[in-house]
Amino acid sequence: MAYATEYCFGLGCDPMNHAAVRRLLRIKRRPASKGLILIAADLNQLAPFVGHIPPHVLATWPGPHTWLLDPRRGVPRWLTGKHPRLAVRVTAHGQAAALCRRARMALVSTSANRSGNEPIRSYREAVRRFKGEVDFILPGTVGDAPAPTPIRDANSDLLIRTG
Repeated sequence: MAYATEYCFGLGCDPMNHAAVRRLLRIKRRPASKGLILIAADLNQLAPFVGHIPPHVLATWPGPHTWLLDPRRGVPRWLTGKHPRLAVRVTAHGQAAALCRRARMALVSTSANRSGNEPIRSYREAVRRFKGEVDFILPGTVGDAPAPTPIRDANSDLLIRTG
């Protein structure tokens, strides 16, 4: 599916459905080795994927902050890619959070674009680029974030991706 997030439209699916994740990566033309981000409406939705969440991370959520956390044992490699940690965010975007609540789970969330291209920032453009490739495009409006969410390593506080 495609849906609005803090900065752009995202492509998402059930993170535990390997076939859906493979399909999403194929549509996006993204190598599996890069790993994926999970978004959630609340901490409970992240519990199956990550254990300890440090206080400095909790202080940024809900909000447009993605953190690399140690995954729980058994988290599939198709989510982490070649990385030792999993990228996660408790979103403050109302519609994206509502989608996670409705699904009753965290969702894969990667920008709606072909790898290397600019992210899509409107419903109309999402329909134009992805109609027929994804099962559903949820009408919505992106948030007011000026750039993609920054990604930080929760252990080192190292900035991996600037916003």
